Amino acid sequence: MSLCLPCTGVAVMKFKSPPVNSLSLEFLTEFSIGLEKLENNRACRGVIITSAVPKIFSSGLDITEMCGKSVEHYGEFWRAVQEMWLRLYGSNMVTVAAVNGSSPAGGCLIALSCDYRIMAENPKFSIGLNEAQLGIVAPFWFKDTFVNVVGHRIAERSLQLGSLHPAPEAQRLGLVDELVPEEKLMEKAAAVMAQWLALPDHARQLTKTMMRKAVLDRLVAHREEDIKNFITFVSKESIQKSLRMYMEMLKKRKS
Repeated sequence: MSLCLPCTGVAVMKFKSPPVNSLSLEFLTEFSIGLEKLENNRACRGVIITSAVPKIFSSGLDITEMCGKSVEHYGEFWRAVQEMWLRLYGSNMVTVAAVNGSSPAGGCLIALSCDYRIMAENPKFSIGLNEAQLGIVAPFWFKDTFVNVVGHRIAERSLQLGSLHPAPEAQRLGLVDELVPEEKLMEKAAAVMAQWLALPDHARQLTKTMMRKAVLDRLVAHREEDIKNFITFVSKESIQKSLRMYMEMLKKRKS
């Protein structure tokens, strides 16, 4: 992951974990530390999040972290996923996702957690919380984040079907705010950032906290319970079997 903070007060965070920017324990930890450093830097008022890997924003949670590992590892991994979301969704900075590739599952969550989402205008790129396709249930805080962006009905249907929405459909549903040609993505992200930063920080930050606090507090209050639920769920042999089958399918695709 590369991090750049020019004198404009706007950082650019680029995911750089080939081949598909999977959210491994190491990746999540580095991401959270990067966000914390920016949050503690008074010169930084906003961050644009994008990918340095062609055609992919992030493929979501690293399946290998959830398959054939110890209970302790599952707990550590899930705590890192929670930490990433709590930091990003609750950030005082202006956060803009410049989605320059496909963004399923956890990748979609990162985009949803930002204040504004701009996606490359390419119908081959898709975005969505597609956990149901893998036999996995999206946690309540994934669901809450999704509902807050697109509304209850669209979220309910999309989550149950595990839908991945092509970029034009994602914009129509409100999952992303704008589509722009890929070569103009960062230029547009910078323009949007400037628009948001034109407002006094304190008013924007307090409004953001007011809008998001209930969702954040819900996870904080049930964090240990959520970790236990994840461990119980992912340890089931039926789930492990589904994950192994999915990993085999990915290996066949690569070969």
